[in-house]
Amino acid sequence: MNSFVKIGVVFTIVACFASCNDSTQRNYQYMPNMQESVGYETYQEVDFLPDGQQALVPPPNTINRGWLPYGIPNDLEGKELARVNPSPLDSLDREENLRVGKELYGMYCAICHGNNGAGQGTLVKREKILGVPSYADQARNITVGSTYHVVHYGLNSMGSYASQMNTTEMWQVSEYVMQLKEELTK
Repeated sequence: MNSFVKIGVVFTIVACFASCNDSTQRNYQYMPNMQESVGYETYQEVDFLPDGQQALVPPPNTINRGWLPYGIPNDLEGKELARVNPSPLDSLDREENLRVGKELYGMYCAICHGNNGAGQGTLVKREKILGVPSYADQARNITVGSTYHVVHYGLNSMGSYASQMNTTEMWQVSEYVMQLKEELTK
């Protein structure tokens, strides 16, 4: 029995070397396009698009769905001009707008500004960021329009939230911020 095991081991080793020995020929590829794909550059000009358009670039003069252009520029004059900009949201759905604004504020703003707008959010308490003002400060003469301007463009160390929220959501958050300001100044 012992000799059968030795012969089996020797036969297995010889079979492995014999099957793997020919390295001059490639293995057969059943579907070569799946193994070696054709690479395309993302923004190159391609033949199948009309007029030399590029892939993944929106056509000129188009607007993304759910987003409206904001005609006020991102500078100090634009911020002052935004102060008198009223909210375009329907005043009949004020309760619904404030409810949605509160949810969005909790997701995006409360981490820095705090749940009640006093500027004492979690990141401020942990001293990760400093200088977040309270909405109740008398020096902060904010309006719905100026709040929207800041949410849309950002201000100082606060970045823009235009890529996270659509136009209606930014107005809802702005209206909720004004409600927080009223509650803090009482």
